[in-house]
Amino acid sequence: MGGLISDSLFIPALMLAGLAFAMPRMLARGLPEGVKPLLLNAFLSTIFVFVISATFFAGLYIWQGVAFAEMMVPGWSANIAFFGRLGLISAIIWAPIMLLSLAGLPKKWVNETW
Repeated sequence: MGGLISDSLFIPALMLAGLAFAMPRMLARGLPEGVKPLLLNAFLSTIFVFVISATFFAGLYIWQGVAFAEMMVPGWSANIAFFGRLGLISAIIWAPIMLLSLAGLPKKWVNETW
């Protein structure tokens, strides 16, 4: 099972896609209806999914057997840059799904119209 999660790209991509679909919908429960809150939802969803995906990749490195102390040898800033870059690259997977999820939110509005 560990190989399917960390060696294969299917399960991590599926997890990121699910997160990208669910994040705007979870945030929409707490935000009011309207165009400005929808844009705020898009911004917050992007930040949250980016941070979670970068953290997810750091977790995959630890899952693969890289010791945390060994991973921290280059320093915090180098690790933040490296895993941040991985989080941005993974936007190829999660960004289109998140945009489709955001685009579907206005049809559930009750008080506001698009």
